[in-house]
Amino acid sequence: MLLKDFYKTNTLETVDNISTATITINKNHEIFKGHFPGNPVTPGVCMMQIIKELTEGVVGKELFMESSSNIKFMAIINPEKTPDLVLTLDITEEDLHYKVKNITKFEDTVALKLTTKFKVK
Repeated sequence: MLLKDFYKTNTLETVDNISTATITINKNHEIFKGHFPGNPVTPGVCMMQIIKELTEGVVGKELFMESSSNIKFMAIINPEKTPDLVLTLDITEEDLHYKVKNITKFEDTVALKLTTKFKVK
């Protein structure tokens, strides 16, 4: 895990090619001392890393992000107010690649939509 102690995976379930994870962001993580003091915001790059790590757990392979498209940050994820997230990963395998369509939510709010392509390391 590149993001040591940044988040905790509470559940990770897969049905067909759809995986659903519930995670909790650690509001006391070092990152939030700089991003931003007094008004913590979960960095988008950290969310992208979480998606990569969850996908690796589902497919059982080490992956490298090859490309991303349709990245839409739609709401701020403040770990003090909304630390609990639900990530839906629609994972399809194409040759030695995995295409992932992600929707990340807290409560009824969509915070992130992302399509990315990973290759096997």
